[in-house]
Amino acid sequence: MALSEGTLSFALGRPDLEAHWGSLQSEEAFQNVRERLCSILTNTVTAKAGLLLATSGVFVTTVSPAPYFDYTSPTPYLLLFISLMMAMIAMLTSGLGMMRWLHADRQCTQEQIKPGGYSLLSYLLSMVMLMFFVGLSLNCFIFAMLIAGFYSQDTVCRTLTAAWLVAYVVSVGLMSIESMWKLAKCLESR
Repeated sequence: MALSEGTLSFALGRPDLEAHWGSLQSEEAFQNVRERLCSILTNTVTAKAGLLLATSGVFVTTVSPAPYFDYTSPTPYLLLFISLMMAMIAMLTSGLGMMRWLHADRQCTQEQIKPGGYSLLSYLLSMVMLMFFVGLSLNCFIFAMLIAGFYSQDTVCRTLTAAWLVAYVVSVGLMSIESMWKLAKCLESR
């Protein structure tokens, strides 16, 4: 039960499918949901995946200009290539999701998310998987840079990499705590 509520909260912004179902009963509410999901696809997924795609593409296709920061060794290069592929998948599926939402009608969407409906899982995964691909791409890129930084012979490069690792861990921890707090708050209010 908690997994489905977490997926609903992550994909739709509310942990209760009935509340989302209720928001689709009027045409105006459906337009609001459609605009919000298209905004998420445009601003969050497509913009960030495009940035990751361009950045990973540059790192995969060029040689390191600094001899002490070699990101072309096998492990960082593989992670950069995975980051590039995940960003590409996120961009393509985000575009498909955007087309789906722009041409969706309220009746079809209600049929999809009806409790016990035929494609509720597809409906939820259309948002969650895009975010998963972008997150995986970002983490592969970060780990590639961390590995390249820690393998560097330069002390300054290693020190900056260690500081970046600490900032990364703190940021991920704060985001996890915030999302858990929001989910708990939503579940308490029911």
